[in-house]
Amino acid sequence: MTADSGKITTRRLRKMKALGEKIVCLTAYDFTFARIIDRCGVDVILVGDSAANVVYGMRTTLTIGMEEMLHHTRAVASGVERALVVSDMPFLSFQVSPERAVENAGRLLQAGAEAVKVEGAGPVLEVVQRLVAFGIPVMGHLGLTPQAVHQLGGYRLQARKPEEQERLLADALALEAAGCFALVLEKVPAEVAGVVTRRLQIPTIGIGAGPECDGQVLVLQDLLGLTDEPRLKFVKQYAELSRVVQTAVAEYCSEVRSGRFPGKEHSFYLDEGK
Repeated sequence: MTADSGKITTRRLRKMKALGEKIVCLTAYDFTFARIIDRCGVDVILVGDSAANVVYGMRTTLTIGMEEMLHHTRAVASGVERALVVSDMPFLSFQVSPERAVENAGRLLQAGAEAVKVEGAGPVLEVVQRLVAFGIPVMGHLGLTPQAVHQLGGYRLQARKPEEQERLLADALALEAAGCFALVLEKVPAEVAGVVTRRLQIPTIGIGAGPECDGQVLVLQDLLGLTDEPRLKFVKQYAELSRVVQTAVAEYCSEVRSGRFPGKEHSFYLDEGK
């Protein structure tokens, strides 16, 4: 583990920002990977609705629901000891009404999450206030918000124009005032993310938002090279595990077909132990 073993809390994340310590965040969707990255010292593990893409092969995050998110949250929480577990609230789980949002966020916490993430501002501010009032920590998400992909016209860089930059900052400040403990900034110019980061008291977590954010998040499968999709500009691939897996599985197939596996060392016999 490359970080100390103390439990990460929302309060500790704010302290890390104050001390200038960078926050490390990764997605996870199952017990095995959650346990591995937790032991590596990741600070925040996001049970992302990006599971729609990397686990289920869906084209957008709009098609994953509460039941799937509860399933993945339980699995991830079972493997985590140190990191803060944050679960995405899927599309329509919080937009319908604050009451529905409280109910669904509560279900995610019962499944093992320690905080939830919601996309957007504006009408979402009332939802954030209501969740925080009930003791549910909330992470915000601005810039490219995948649940609004059809309204945004695709996965384009956001906050390019001065008026869009002003709106982004105003929304960020409003989410902070509503009670968010942190804010994801996705696919916005680095200079703009830097301005927002300096203005906020809460930490910013960037993805395609440059180096000035207080922390960074990536989809684990992108980092490990497990996806077939073209690499996005803001993704650094730290391994090519897809090739490793293909090589291992191909060797397994060959050994089974040739009779080399299983060997005696992998088999049980009646006279063993005599």
